[in-house]
Amino acid sequence: QVQLVESGGGLVQPGGSLKLSCAVSGSGISSYVLGWYRQVPGKEREFVASITSSATAVYADSVKGRFAISRDNAKNTIVLQMDRLKPDDTATYYCVARLGRLYWGQGTQVTVSS
Repeated sequence: QVQLVESGGGLVQPGGSLKLSCAVSGSGISSYVLGWYRQVPGKEREFVASITSSATAVYADSVKGRFAISRDNAKNTIVLQMDRLKPDDTATYYCVARLGRLYWGQGTQVTVSS
C-alpha cells in the first residue's frame, strides 16, 4: 500500500512562489514515477509534472519554465517548486505515485490571488 501526504499549499500573490512537498510511504518507492496533478472545481484533473526514478522530469506546457519538480529517493519525498505563479494556477494540487496503478494523495489547496 502506498500513501502520499502533501504539504505546503496556501495563498500567494500573483508572481509569487510556493513550494509543495509530498511524503511517500510504501515499499519500492524509488522505482515509482512520482508527480503532481491539479484540479479546479468543475474541471478534470490536469497533469502538472512528473519525475522518474532516474530524475527525468516532464512538465505540462502551462507550467514549463515556472515550476520545477525534484525527488529525494533516500527520503521518499518529492517537491514542486512553483515560481511566477498566476491566478490560473489556483487549484487543488495532488501528489501521485505510479507503478502500474496510480496512487493519489489527499490534495493541498493553492490559491493565487491579490
